[in-house]
Amino acid sequence: MLGGDVGLELGLRVANALEAALDVEITPDEALIRPSAPGRGADYQCNVAMSLAKRLGRPPRDVAAAIVANLDAAEMVEPPEVAGPGFINLTLRREWLEDQTTRLLGDDRLGVPTAQDGTGGRKRYAIDYGSPNVAKEMHVGHLRSSIIGDAVVRMLEFAGHEVIRHNHLGDWGTPFGMLIEHLVDLGWTSGDHTISDLNGFYQEARKKFDADPEFADRSRRRVVALQGGDETTLALWRELVEESERHFATVYELLGVKLTAEDYYGESFYNPFLADVVDELEAKGLTAVSDGAVCVFPPGFTNREGEPLPLIVRKRDGGYGYASTDLATARYWTRERGATDLLYVVGSPQAQHFQMVFAVAREAGWLGDEHQAVHIGFGSILGEDGKVLRTRAGGSVKLVDLLREAVDRAAAVVAERSKMDAAQQEAVSRAVGIGAVKYADLSSDREKDYVFAWDRMLAMEGNTSVYLQYANARVPSVLARAGKQAEPGTPVLLGVTAERALALKLLQLPAALSTATAEYAPHKLCTYLYETAVAFSTFYENCPVVHAPDDRTRMSRLALAQLTSRVLTLGLSLLGIEAPDQL
Repeated sequence: MLGGDVGLELGLRVANALEAALDVEITPDEALIRPSAPGRGADYQCNVAMSLAKRLGRPPRDVAAAIVANLDAAEMVEPPEVAGPGFINLTLRREWLEDQTTRLLGDDRLGVPTAQDGTGGRKRYAIDYGSPNVAKEMHVGHLRSSIIGDAVVRMLEFAGHEVIRHNHLGDWGTPFGMLIEHLVDLGWTSGDHTISDLNGFYQEARKKFDADPEFADRSRRRVVALQGGDETTLALWRELVEESERHFATVYELLGVKLTAEDYYGESFYNPFLADVVDELEAKGLTAVSDGAVCVFPPGFTNREGEPLPLIVRKRDGGYGYASTDLATARYWTRERGATDLLYVVGSPQAQHFQMVFAVAREAGWLGDEHQAVHIGFGSILGEDGKVLRTRAGGSVKLVDLLREAVDRAAAVVAERSKMDAAQQEAVSRAVGIGAVKYADLSSDREKDYVFAWDRMLAMEGNTSVYLQYANARVPSVLARAGKQAEPGTPVLLGVTAERALALKLLQLPAALSTATAEYAPHKLCTYLYETAVAFSTFYENCPVVHAPDDRTRMSRLALAQLTSRVLTLGLSLLGIEAPDQL
């Protein structure tokens, strides 16, 4: 089977049939093979005849009939049927399905192919995610970037690509000039201060900056001193960064996100490159001076009045902003680090900013045929009132508080149902609580807002991580009661409808994972895992395992249960979620 993907294999067969019958060449993807909707009486549906009919000047059903007549897949599918205006219904043969499912038992990757070196398939990704601000506590607004980025990293790495993580910390510029100046006013040079203290100092500094012009001027001069390498200023700045990084590490460890101190590339990291970036843009004739600022006007971007929209690369006072840093970032990761693809996991409101940055980077030659950039945008987290999630007092929800509440709520659920000892309950509560928060986010289309609701995300039924974890935990229980496991090569028998439906769903993992990875869409993997868990629940209720009618059936059902657990465990791990053996 081609790469373990049933739909892709069927697509290859359809493509060959089209070439033989009508001398038409298409790719397997262009064959438009899709899993059939429930009740259609088939496993897959081919829709290519309708898309080709107009081009060929023939009725869709005639095109479909020509494909069927030339389809070389008798060992794989039952005789195909042309239905409706020109659909081709494809039902997998029981023997073929049994054979493919049996093979999965001995496949460590469960049929999922991997990108190979030297074939053009393996890429080198640099992904920007996380991106909290130094001297500020991480809040719920940092949740989506962190966990969506983490899931994308995990899926790309499993696909066989090289992935370089970089956490674009906000650690430079005017905010630090005013914060350091405020600390100097307080007579603070160094000492033990928590991130909460720094958060408070920053809020005080912000108020002073907005209300006191003299303080604002001193703050701007402090920025110059920071950029110029003044040791007193740098010492204070380093202390702010170190305390903040300790806070970030605590949150990422609790969240189970693959970001470490080695992945921190703050705005300060790119500061030495900013002047060179502007010089290169000027040398290439891409800049213009507007109101004293050096700007680039990428084609196709206008304001409401239809006037060209500028990307400011150097302010009139000689300073640099986000656009300069983001251009330096693109230049660094493609030119210095050889990344083929740049990914930015940043909220959707920044879409135009990134479109303009990418357009300028292409004009400068930092992006092009060999270097691509994608903005992986996402919506907001809403409270149950439909507004952006906030505390009752109207402030930002601290991320560490939200995660600890998730673990506490999960602990209450686990304690009601579990007979585990205290240490086991603590570990499981963390897996369930953190998993519930992450899955509620990742199972939603990332481009849309979603409502944060504790009761829904911790529910034992429905599309939740708890439901998936519970389905998975059933398998070790079954194996313990059976006292044995199915070994690789154990024949899988699919004589019952629920067995067949589960096997079919297990074989769809490669396609589901391929789509989720290619589209940076973790919710599509979540949907697949939920459908798999539902199919397993139906199997579990209708197909006795331990008390199967004979030993061959018992071993076959154990094999199906084990494969389900492997698929669920793998899928959850690619979302950054644990799958405990018991709940």
